[in-house]
Amino acid sequence: MTTPRDTPASRRSRANGDGTVYQRKDSRWEAAGYVLAPGNTRKRIRVYGTTRKEALAKLTEKIAASNRGLPAPSAQGSLAAYLTYWLDAVAVHHLRENTHTRYTACINRYLVPGLGKKKLAKLTAKDVRTWLNQLRTTCQCCARGIDAARDQPRCCVIGSCCSKRLSPLTLAYIHSVLKSALEHAVREEEILRNVARNVRTGTPRPRRFEPLTADEARQFLAAANEHRLHALFELALHTGLRKGELLGLTWADLDLDDGTATIRRTLQRLQGQGLTPLPTKTRASERRIPLPPRCVHSLKLHRDQQDTERKAAGGTWPEHDYVFTSTTGNPIEQTNLTRTFQALLRQAGLRRIRFHDLRHTTATLLLEQGVELVVIKELLGHAHIGVTATVYAHVRIRLQRDALNTLGTALNHP
Repeated sequence: MTTPRDTPASRRSRANGDGTVYQRKDSRWEAAGYVLAPGNTRKRIRVYGTTRKEALAKLTEKIAASNRGLPAPSAQGSLAAYLTYWLDAVAVHHLRENTHTRYTACINRYLVPGLGKKKLAKLTAKDVRTWLNQLRTTCQCCARGIDAARDQPRCCVIGSCCSKRLSPLTLAYIHSVLKSALEHAVREEEILRNVARNVRTGTPRPRRFEPLTADEARQFLAAANEHRLHALFELALHTGLRKGELLGLTWADLDLDDGTATIRRTLQRLQGQGLTPLPTKTRASERRIPLPPRCVHSLKLHRDQQDTERKAAGGTWPEHDYVFTSTTGNPIEQTNLTRTFQALLRQAGLRRIRFHDLRHTTATLLLEQGVELVVIKELLGHAHIGVTATVYAHVRIRLQRDALNTLGTALNHP
């Protein structure tokens, strides 16, 4: 008598609704089943794998998504429908929340209006290239009606186009979002190839940054010395922490006796959720760094000041442990910190820079002091040393030139 254990894998029966799995003549495994389709209908889909387990896993994933009410995309459907499916069923599980928000804005603002009506299966590299070229030369103020929404139109609506075009970096970002979405369509065997990969957008020039010099950094710290957030700016310049990492620090993350800080989170504003603590940008960004004695001293003074503010607030002080807060104990908005930073720059008589340039200042000054690249990489929390080397290539070239000049001097004048 044959038992279910003796039955070959290709002939085992499956429960009703679980689909079928069998081996094809070409040795591949095929799984087929019914899933929810656009228009509240059901359709039979087929997926393939080199093993029975692989094919079955693909089918199970699609049936599970169908049971959650997510219709399976169809290559016969529009690109807009697929992008919506990809955002809601795929990207939401693999991207950080703020990254998913940026992807959604990019798709709704550019991809859907520009290519959304195209059939997914019929989208070509020429379609993508033509659309990107058009996007490159289109005034966004005119296209998106920005001027029309103003109380007093001043450019496009009155016939004076302001030529507000997208930057090369923005175009490259839009192109990368489309590539990511189509790459998943290839993996799900909805389309045969990713046509966006065949389109070249050119390598945009990296964003230029203007870090402070050592003299300017001292001048800035002197201007911030009497500010209640002096410890924050001092910590930013000495450690190169990101803005969100600074605002997400809690007292439990600091060991002032040992002089160390553990970076575990970043504070970001999410749409509809307010200020929210999130995991660090990458796994490498979660790190433990030493604190210079000057920062330890400033943080101890800041803690005493915060205790005074907490007692003055009484029972209205929020129950959290953030190191840097407003005078009422609430977490600090990134935009408010930027305003404070710009005001201090004006007070110090310095040029206008971004807050993130304090991070670049830290790395640049460390490089100029001869600190090894791998140490800077660990301090900044870069995922790969190649990132550190690429961002600060201009500094390294200058240091290499100085080194070669020193060698030349030694060879010419013994």
